[in-house]
Amino acid sequence: MLTEYEVQALLLSLKIASVAVVVSLPFGVICAWLLARCQFVGKSLLDGLVHLPLVLPPVVIGYLLLVLMGRQGAVGKVLYEWFGLTFSFSWRGAVLAVAVVSFPLMVRSIRLALESVDYKLEQAARTLGASPLKVFFTITLPLTLPGVLTGAILAFARALGEFGATITFVSNIPGETQTIPLAMYSFIETPGAEDQAARLCVIAIVIALASILASEWLSRMARQRLEAR
Repeated sequence: MLTEYEVQALLLSLKIASVAVVVSLPFGVICAWLLARCQFVGKSLLDGLVHLPLVLPPVVIGYLLLVLMGRQGAVGKVLYEWFGLTFSFSWRGAVLAVAVVSFPLMVRSIRLALESVDYKLEQAARTLGASPLKVFFTITLPLTLPGVLTGAILAFARALGEFGATITFVSNIPGETQTIPLAMYSFIETPGAEDQAARLCVIAIVIALASILASEWLSRMARQRLEAR
């Protein structure tokens, strides 16, 4: 039986990961479309920046977010003074941290799906008078739906497991920023709390595995629906 402390960490993890995916998904689609469909100066640089969180230590990402988005940071100071909005040491900062870390997985899945779409279908629609936006929303996006779903769920699973960037940027505050990995860290450091850490470990494994299985199932269903049309 989970304690109130553990349930709090679980619900907060689900909330932060869900908000991070919902907020970052439109940007992920746009970024993937730019990388898959457009040629422009600086494309390689954009590609490198998008995938940088995959190779950077999460602590480095957390430190950079603290420098940029902290209350005295280059961007965070402006947001706080003008809008009273703060990210450091709050659940909003945790959302930002996990969104940055999981963003490359989302973009990569969507980009691969976009690159697999037959470009001739889009060209045919344009020759029939369809606008670029109509082509995107009626042809391109439906055909890339399996990749979008896969990217969103993989990003969700990665967000649930994020530790380094989160604890560096927003610390480990129970009820505010303490997600499952951070709660496990606290239990590991507490003598006699091995059982609680083990329970959260099992929960994290189950959620991650369920996310991967759901990703495969949704992608398969979306592909079958598209093939049936």
